[in-house]
Amino acid sequence: MNPNLRIRLLGLLTAFIISLIGTSVAEGRLSPFPDELNLLQGHDRQLNVALPVQASVSVDRPDVVRLNGSAETTSVSIRSPLELSPLQSGVAKLNMKLFGQIPLKTVKVNVIPDLKVIPGGQTIGVKVKSAGILVVGHHQVISDNNQKSSPGEEAGIQVGDLITHLNGVSLKEVKDVAQIAGEAGKSKKPIKVTLTRAGQTIQASIRPAYDKQDRAWRLGLYIRDSAAGVGTLTFYAPDQGVYGALGHVITDMNTQTPIVVGSGQILQSSVTSIAKSESGEPGEKRAHFIKEGKTLGTIERNTHFGIFGKMTQNPEHSVYQESIPVAFSDEIKEGPAEILTVVEGQRVERYKVEIVHVSKQNAPQTKGIVLRITDSRLIEKTGGIVQGMSGSPIIQNGKLIGAVTHVFVNDPKSGYGCFIEWMLQDAGIIQGNSKTGEQNLKAG
Repeated sequence: MNPNLRIRLLGLLTAFIISLIGTSVAEGRLSPFPDELNLLQGHDRQLNVALPVQASVSVDRPDVVRLNGSAETTSVSIRSPLELSPLQSGVAKLNMKLFGQIPLKTVKVNVIPDLKVIPGGQTIGVKVKSAGILVVGHHQVISDNNQKSSPGEEAGIQVGDLITHLNGVSLKEVKDVAQIAGEAGKSKKPIKVTLTRAGQTIQASIRPAYDKQDRAWRLGLYIRDSAAGVGTLTFYAPDQGVYGALGHVITDMNTQTPIVVGSGQILQSSVTSIAKSESGEPGEKRAHFIKEGKTLGTIERNTHFGIFGKMTQNPEHSVYQESIPVAFSDEIKEGPAEILTVVEGQRVERYKVEIVHVSKQNAPQTKGIVLRITDSRLIEKTGGIVQGMSGSPIIQNGKLIGAVTHVFVNDPKSGYGCFIEWMLQDAGIIQGNSKTGEQNLKAG
């Protein structure tokens, strides 16, 4: 073989091996790097790219985002981090390449207008009606010949099903079911049932049975159309006229299925007493809706990150009268922070906490922040995080970063919080993907 050709082939092989090794190492180092990044206009962000080799980064919209001050293309490595300067709202793509040629990663960058909201902390009463009638159990109907049956169970209707229509009639209240069942029983005709189960629409047919004890036609179902409770307001966004609260989904207490909202309200509420948290036994706020109290807002959505709806003005008892900036997840640091919450009456107070851990999340997930209560006043009054405290805003360095969501059952001084950006997405203030994982902790 020609010596020059041999040297060439050897050089190409060496370059290929180096590229292969460099690419695999780079991919490993870039795996935690986000596929999508939210930035606030006018707030620079520095990203430390842990690459053992040098890579190039280019942006397709330099009018939206600048790299390292002014460049459209720049180099990054362990020693040279990447600084992003968001100039105006819009969407840009960062393209990262190894040796200027081998594609490594594409990052979507969403630049959002500078965003500020008013932190809450107020205890709120929650009243919600489901978008249909929720099945929470089966019961036996005793007929004239003492036979027992559950027509609903025999028709295949399951606990957790949401019945939306009977004979084509849209259901609004539980009393509607009794009326339709009575009419169908007297005419000896089956009822056509439309229900939703796990996001699927299902048709069924049910024949009411006459209950000799109640002297009425029954479906053999325990049903519910509403729920009520207390929680904490997280934020009010005056520019958009919307709010976010709770930080976690409202579920039916019997079926543990998320409630599909038909309508609802949040109301003024006052804390009357606290059952303190202890290891293995989460405590709770005891509160009541204020008689003749003001309706604070509507409930339009119930998601993994809380309840959301319209609100026309900042509620009373706010610690903050003006809006403050929000911080996205990659700005949050382990260390001191504070929460806003109520432990007596309607007075919102600041309490010290420590951010123990911050998760890296490329998509919405509920377990974003691990926090620990460090304020002796709050520990004395509550023992730590209690039920009804969920939604309490978390503030660090003058920015709203998230909301308390769950308590660690065996360590009530500690719990989880969610990132504020996921709540802002579900409130419709910023755009994004709202898919999320399940939460298996006790709601705060």
